[in-house]
Amino acid sequence: MEINSNLIIFLSELRKSIRLMGLAVILGTAGLYLISPVILQFLQIHLDQELAFFTVAEPFLAHVKLSFFVTLFVLMPGIMYCLWMALGKPFKLSEKTLAWFVLFTTVLFYLGAGFCYSVTLTYGVKFLLGFQSSQLKPVISINKFVNFVSIFILAFGFIFELPIFMVFSAKVGLISRQAFERNRRYAVLIISIMAALLTPTPDIVNMLLMGGPLYLLYEIGILILKIMKIGNT
Repeated sequence: MEINSNLIIFLSELRKSIRLMGLAVILGTAGLYLISPVILQFLQIHLDQELAFFTVAEPFLAHVKLSFFVTLFVLMPGIMYCLWMALGKPFKLSEKTLAWFVLFTTVLFYLGAGFCYSVTLTYGVKFLLGFQSSQLKPVISINKFVNFVSIFILAFGFIFELPIFMVFSAKVGLISRQAFERNRRYAVLIISIMAALLTPTPDIVNMLLMGGPLYLLYEIGILILKIMKIGNT
């Protein structure tokens, strides 16, 4: 009953921010669409890729999609603020605690996105395109390219926040540190499923590129709980 009550309070508080954030996303997408060709060119140069399109509307839709994803990236501090303010109500978290949660989740999101952009994405693209030959040449769709890059970067940003949400779960009494330690095998299973769902392509390489760091973050979360002595039962 208490869980249902907390969920209702959380959703009620979150709903207050949805309209404002929705409007910000729409305006941001419209504004960033004007410079989306520059952003796309920047990504192409970074990953050393030439793109093609196969339908009349594909370039336009790809630029809109890219603008939308970049808007989410830019607005992430505000999104995290709204999320934690909503979570703070049912669990009665202090403003100081919420401020720390907002700060660290935002920092970890950008660290994860930066790590993906500079390391994982570059390596993954080179590996996957390494199978080309004189008989097999890649022709990459602009739509597929935008999907792959954007979803991969955002997904890595979100998974880097795992330790913070583990700390939150232990702090409010949802899951104890011992429960995290006992259920490592289930964590591996869930992480594998998440990696399969979040990666743009369902191949084992992309799953490992995401699943490996995600499990490492799980262990880091347990270590943080031990150091801070949170969630002991």
